[in-house]
Amino acid sequence: MSEFDWIAWLKDKARQSGARDDVVLGIGDDAAICSVPPDMQLITCTDTLVAGVHFPEDTRATDIGYKALAVNLSDMAAMGAEPAWMNLALTLPEMDWDWLQGFSEGLLELAAEHGVSLIGGDTTRGPLTVTVTVQGFVPAGAALRRSGARVGDDVWVTGSLGDAAAALQQYTHGPMQSMKLRHRLDRPTPRVAAGLALRGLASAAIDISDGLAQDLGHILSNSGVGAELELGRLPVSASLLDFHKDDNARWALQLSGGDDYELCFTAAPAEAFAIEQAMAAAGVSASVIGHITAETGLRCLTPDGEHLALEQTGYRHFSETAHVH
Repeated sequence: MSEFDWIAWLKDKARQSGARDDVVLGIGDDAAICSVPPDMQLITCTDTLVAGVHFPEDTRATDIGYKALAVNLSDMAAMGAEPAWMNLALTLPEMDWDWLQGFSEGLLELAAEHGVSLIGGDTTRGPLTVTVTVQGFVPAGAALRRSGARVGDDVWVTGSLGDAAAALQQYTHGPMQSMKLRHRLDRPTPRVAAGLALRGLASAAIDISDGLAQDLGHILSNSGVGAELELGRLPVSASLLDFHKDDNARWALQLSGGDDYELCFTAAPAEAFAIEQAMAAAGVSASVIGHITAETGLRCLTPDGEHLALEQTGYRHFSETAHVH
């Protein structure tokens, strides 16, 4: 099978999974043509996944396809945007039909769930690398940004933190003990509905990809403020509690482990009830974990009121300790 056979097959498969009326010209030309709705701004994001860096080598092809889109949809969610189109750039060591079929099924499964159309891309030969670009819409001036946090705002997170990092820790140091944790690593849930619901309520937002401490730090830096977190309020799953009984070890994973793809956002305390209602309607849990301060920097307090010092705030691709995350 040639790459052109696969592209033709993927084009047909993508059409079957759902085509959007705003795609004027999709796969098959030098570029796609799409129509942007009036009074909307275009939101664009790109993420690259590299084998051995963003997913373990033994990850199933369907899960790689799913995650490649999920991490981009998470960026859309953080902006309060509605996703619409995606482009796929795929680098492969060889044309493996079984792998490509599984990859495509995972990618298009999530695309159909969120009404996203595949409109183009590229294929080339080399180490396994997946790059997805997603474009979506937000009403003019309504996008959530990192620069809006204000002193006195609450700090919130969706879902629970640390599961994916715990799965990676299990994978690195021995056989997997919890498939629930591994599922959180392989198939993160993009909080698109939550992001849409937070428009007009949140003052700032970001998705948690490299670790809560590091990603919240981007909000603090862009907003010129600081934050104080109460570690006893970090939402934790039963699976993570089973894996890490020690509080300090668990908090370290939750703060700097990364790969959560939950949302971290800030909002005025007066919006708390509205946010609780909005998150309930979106089917997403959300928790207040701290507040924004005038003193810059991030302080993490244990339930005893002691400061927890972090050796690492999150993942950095070009650090000396960079590894699969």
